[in-house]
Amino acid sequence: MRVVLASVPWSPIEMPSLALGLLKSLTLKEFPDAEVEVVYGNLEFVDWVTSRRKFRYEDYKYYDRESCYLGHGDWVFSSALYQDPAWKVDEFLEAFGPRPAGSGGASAPAPWLEATLWLHEHAQEFTDQLAERIAAGRPDVVGFTTTFQTVTASLAVARKLKELSPGTVTVFGGANCEGSQGEALHRNFDFVDYVVRGEGELAFPGLLRSLREDGPAVSTIGGVCWRDENGASVFNRPAMKPLPPDAMVLPHYDEYFTRFAKSEARRWVEPRLVIEGARGCWWGEKHHCTFCGLNGASMMFRSKRPSQFFDDIVTLAERHRVLDMLVVDNILDMAYLDSLLPQLTEAGVDLRMMYEIKANLRYEQLQVLAKAGVVCVQPGVESLNANVLKLMDKGVTGCQNVRMLRDAESLGLTVIWNYLYGFPGERDEDYTSVIEQFPKLHHLCPAGADDRLGIQRFSPYFEKPELGFTERRPARQYELCFDLPEPELFDLAYLFESPERGIGDELAARLTAGLNEWRGEHSHSRLSCFETDDAITITNSRPHFDWDVVRLTTPLERTLFHMLDDPRSAEYLEREAARRAEAEVEEVRAVLARWSELGLVFTDSGRMIHVVTKDHNQHLMRILVGRELATTQHQSVAPVAV
Repeated sequence: MRVVLASVPWSPIEMPSLALGLLKSLTLKEFPDAEVEVVYGNLEFVDWVTSRRKFRYEDYKYYDRESCYLGHGDWVFSSALYQDPAWKVDEFLEAFGPRPAGSGGASAPAPWLEATLWLHEHAQEFTDQLAERIAAGRPDVVGFTTTFQTVTASLAVARKLKELSPGTVTVFGGANCEGSQGEALHRNFDFVDYVVRGEGELAFPGLLRSLREDGPAVSTIGGVCWRDENGASVFNRPAMKPLPPDAMVLPHYDEYFTRFAKSEARRWVEPRLVIEGARGCWWGEKHHCTFCGLNGASMMFRSKRPSQFFDDIVTLAERHRVLDMLVVDNILDMAYLDSLLPQLTEAGVDLRMMYEIKANLRYEQLQVLAKAGVVCVQPGVESLNANVLKLMDKGVTGCQNVRMLRDAESLGLTVIWNYLYGFPGERDEDYTSVIEQFPKLHHLCPAGADDRLGIQRFSPYFEKPELGFTERRPARQYELCFDLPEPELFDLAYLFESPERGIGDELAARLTAGLNEWRGEHSHSRLSCFETDDAITITNSRPHFDWDVVRLTTPLERTLFHMLDDPRSAEYLEREAARRAEAEVEEVRAVLARWSELGLVFTDSGRMIHVVTKDHNQHLMRILVGRELATTQHQSVAPVAV
């Protein structure tokens, strides 16, 4: 049996496909006599496009990530899917073309509009070429992984492949095939023979056995969409039990590094490894964040044994001579703080890892991460206001999120986060009070973007319209990409539009302006301290505060400063600081008022915390490395994909 597993644009080019790497390893394990090839069509696309026009890494990133919620990457290849270079060009320009000032609506950034139109016109040349190359090898099965903006390119290649090689079986899977999405994809595109919904490791081996006629009937394989003898689309219920962690194999990445070494992409970026220690979300099992649509296959949290994950990390680093790693786990297994991470520290491997964590980790826990080689974290900050965070069901407060930003900066950890707004039930004062305090935080890592909340399939906001979004329709990108009626688009879509909730556009613009200023001033803003036996010395270079050095010398000042390492209420501080430092309540109030003027404390919902970092200069190199790694801001690489 010859199996080809294909990655197409706009899959990230900086790293191999975890989904396909896992399935190659699993297929070779289950079928030792099989020939399995992973085709990195995304890298082939880089070489194809750069031989025809000016195209940079920033251009690829635009379609891969920056326009993800606009669907421009998928629209590029919709022309190839429908074999029409003029496919819905007028409709695209109406939706995203240049607009007169003040007319409102979204438009494609000018540098990419011309490129988008050119790519759309010529995309079929590439997809036909890729299909012809795959078909020339006469594969028995070709599997496509679909994540974010890879659906139309995958469909276009599959369509041409079936024309060239009708006997080749096409299989789709991945994050964009979960639930009704996979059913709609299979139902509407007859050149897709099978769709795997859920974790591919559970279904793909059984499907291959069925195709070899020595395995179970396809009707018994959980999660598979197939066609009966009349050609009608049929779907099986997904497997009831998720993949156990001991069954997670080591991914196979050889083809990626071989192809990358020959690709023009090698001039753009350094390759990184993508690794996986856990699936699901232990927080989401208890409190599913209201806006989050991840883990459509299974929320159940599972993690590898620390020794197994350690061996996987070291094996991949040694095999491919790469130390930059993106960990795709949705959340850190807290048990790793006492097992895996100290083991990595002791091993002395000079790793540079990115990890998703929960925002309530304390300084000592972040320090464990930093010592182990983590340089970049994605803690899901999302907001700095307790009321909005409660609406999200995040389980943290605004002050705790500020503590995360402060402590991460102290340890040289780059923080990836976005500021979200537009939640049902939020109030203007939830934003005005925070925006006014942004200048206090200019020395901390700013939000990479600010976005009005979008509705994602599988999120509580989608599953429970009574939470505030009763009117929903597929995002505009789907009708621009597919020739399908709206009910089918509704089943196919992951992103949805709904009447806006929460704050209005004027306040949202103030939020954007405040964050833009923060991003602009961050590089030359500092607020740090060092402590001696007789004082805490604080130095400042934030432009909004006209002072350089402040020394805290009295017992009351030093007591208060240490108490404000964590969020505290004014009442608690007045009572406890006065008692511990033998001071009057009025003295406590006077110090806190002075610190507020100096921009040393952040307040939210009756709590406050100091924002002064430690030992910043000692960690400057780690910060720079972390920011470099953050340029490939982690997306959920569908580990369960086919």
